[in-house]
Amino acid sequence: MSVEPRAAEEIILETHDRETTAAAEEKSKLQKHFGRFDMLFFLICTLVGLDTLGVVASSGPEGLTWLLFLAAFFFIPYALLTSELGSTFTEEGGSYIWTRLAFGRFVACVNAVLYWLSNPVWMGGLLCITAVTTWNVFFGDLGEVGKYLFSFAFIWIGVWAAILSFGIGKWIPTLGAWMRVLLLGFFTFSVILYAFKHGLNAPKATKFKPSYTLFIALVPVLFFNFVGFELPSAAGDEMKDPQKDVPFTVIRSAFASVLLYGVPIAAILFVLPADRITGLSGFIDTMQTVFTVYGGEVTKTGATLTGAGKVLGDMAALGFILVLLSSGTTWIMGSDRSQAVAGYDGAGPRVLGTFSKKYGTPIVVNFLSGMVATIVMILAFQLSGGSADKYFNAVLNVVLLFTTISYIVIFPALIKLRYSHGHVHRPYKVPFGMKGVWIVGVLTTFWAVLASAVGLFPGLGDGQLLNDSALPDGFTRGTFELVCFIPLVITLLVGVLFYIMGARTRAQLADAPPPFIPPEIAVDPGPA
Repeated sequence: MSVEPRAAEEIILETHDRETTAAAEEKSKLQKHFGRFDMLFFLICTLVGLDTLGVVASSGPEGLTWLLFLAAFFFIPYALLTSELGSTFTEEGGSYIWTRLAFGRFVACVNAVLYWLSNPVWMGGLLCITAVTTWNVFFGDLGEVGKYLFSFAFIWIGVWAAILSFGIGKWIPTLGAWMRVLLLGFFTFSVILYAFKHGLNAPKATKFKPSYTLFIALVPVLFFNFVGFELPSAAGDEMKDPQKDVPFTVIRSAFASVLLYGVPIAAILFVLPADRITGLSGFIDTMQTVFTVYGGEVTKTGATLTGAGKVLGDMAALGFILVLLSSGTTWIMGSDRSQAVAGYDGAGPRVLGTFSKKYGTPIVVNFLSGMVATIVMILAFQLSGGSADKYFNAVLNVVLLFTTISYIVIFPALIKLRYSHGHVHRPYKVPFGMKGVWIVGVLTTFWAVLASAVGLFPGLGDGQLLNDSALPDGFTRGTFELVCFIPLVITLLVGVLFYIMGARTRAQLADAPPPFIPPEIAVDPGPA
């Protein structure tokens, strides 16, 4: 790495630049299994989550308009941002390391808890209910006991895959990525056949016209759909060549993801009547409808599959459940690593930063994620009063909120690190110098702030300060805000508690400079 001649005199290590002694101990257990194409499949599995396709499609043609708009003004800048940070600061922990270097351990600690906890909540909530609904539609009602057993198996198969070493566990995301391509490819082909046989339910061009009301309703969902570029970097020390592979995989997965999102949403809009598209089962219902071209019929109450249609529909349903499982597993694998790194870095309980010598994975955090997901699943089924749609909407909002708020801290790190760590060699840089950095950093942060504000206060600025008609069905304004703020406040307090519990680990800083500073030019600032 090239350094300017006077860099040795100017580079002074801040406390949050230095690693703990625990970090060196745990990093020795990591295994390099993560190659370029593993990362590409991992990213496709991370970015293309089919659980919210119905939510976007239920917004009608305008939902597709806003999806393409955010693809251009959020997704692409976000890809550029991650390509620079992921290829420059390649340590295990990804976004936790970036925020720690930029804003210190306390901010990174609290943010890491938000980033991590959203995923077991998502897996135990959204993914479980969508998987259960899919099974009920295609294979018959699981029943009261059956849905708990099914969900328990769903969660812990994902946790088991996360516990395995990346050399083995990475095959779940790989299979999930291929299943997305096969499922969505076959689905699109079936839509074309359906169109030839029955015609399309083509919406009028005026239906694609954007409006502010739907814009603020969709921003959190679309933002949630498009995030995940940084997740492979959580396993930075397990990558074979992150400096080259991160930009390569991020840019290619970006184009693949827009395609894999846009095509099925368009298909849903062109096949199902608007009044039959729901947030929970829109994609499921559309699969049933289009597969009638192989056997079955569409009635006023829905589609019934027979013969080859039934066989292909069942296979697609199982594939869809595998896609959901792989989404949860991939996010658990990444976010658990970020939280584990925070644990051995003094930004959390030391026990959470324990990696297995055998597998090289953070087993303690993996088990804790499984327990959180299981508790969320049980409570949500109990508290929903049997209303799957109400449960879906409530959990969806909490997950979106945790996720969007965490990125308010992650995205500005690009700008801060260009100033504070400008001496670090960057294999890839955001184009157009500091102007490009500011444009990308401000754009992405703006979307994170807007999505968070709208997630907390649906209907914000829609004709008045707050429009209660934007609330999910079954909620009053007071009830909804309690559902949002209580989990958020509790999670922030957990973050503060984690920081306090990490004090002893944090006090034991290593003498060696971090990986991005060559030992010959590092200047020890003395005791922390």
